[in-house]
Amino acid sequence: MAVDFQKARDYVYLNGSLWEKVLFQHLFESGSLSQLHKVLKSYKNEDNGFGHGFEYDIKCPDSHPLALEFMLGVLRDFNLSAGNIFEGTPEWVEVNQNEDGSLKNPETLLDYPFSPWWSEGGQAIPASITGNLLRHGICTEKIAERTAKWVKEHLTREKIQKTDWLFMNYHAFDYYRYAKDDAENEKLKLAAVEQIVKCASSAPENQYFTFFQFAPTPDSLVAKATPNELINKFLTHLEHSQREDGGWDDEHGLPNWQPYFSIVILHALKEYNRL
Repeated sequence: MAVDFQKARDYVYLNGSLWEKVLFQHLFESGSLSQLHKVLKSYKNEDNGFGHGFEYDIKCPDSHPLALEFMLGVLRDFNLSAGNIFEGTPEWVEVNQNEDGSLKNPETLLDYPFSPWWSEGGQAIPASITGNLLRHGICTEKIAERTAKWVKEHLTREKIQKTDWLFMNYHAFDYYRYAKDDAENEKLKLAAVEQIVKCASSAPENQYFTFFQFAPTPDSLVAKATPNELINKFLTHLEHSQREDGGWDDEHGLPNWQPYFSIVILHALKEYNRL
């Protein structure tokens, strides 16, 4: 069954947030990247951090690491530049990073609606944020030094190899992809890639789309390390799992996330010549 692009488009426009609609426009309808930047900046606070429920699991309007991590992740998923979105944001990270590299969350974080899996507090892991700041060339020396201390303890080869949930490999992959170019980091980057492929090879169908956040295009690092028959299995499943309403399910059956992940899936199908 061929993907119904019109239904997918209508699903995003009916159910997506403004930024998701503008993202869809940019990726599939020649929409302006600068317009997307403007919309994303609306989630930015005066302290140069991000909040306002941009990451759907935490609705706190005050700046917190998870909102920034997800925004960096959106740009990563589609290999988009950041414009001036993050002007002043590295300085916000410095202020909200502990000396051991972990990240601080505002005291107000849980005063607003949040998903139950964040009941202990917000994101404290610095790896993905630091890696993606490095990707954009805006990571400060202080952030890099603190995070290097954190990953030395928490993102060892042994711990990477124990990550059995496909999605959670993003911490190590985002960091080691862009960390200081030395022999040890290169080994750990390859270990992260190997673990992604290992997890993907045994992933249930409801996680297949996640693979394409690591391998959005056929020439990406993870795609090149993955057997073609496995990638084709994922793509064929996604082609045939579009719902009647035009969207796709996410891993956990959460409607808030489905417009975004439907865009991720459409983008993958397009890049792999299945759309």
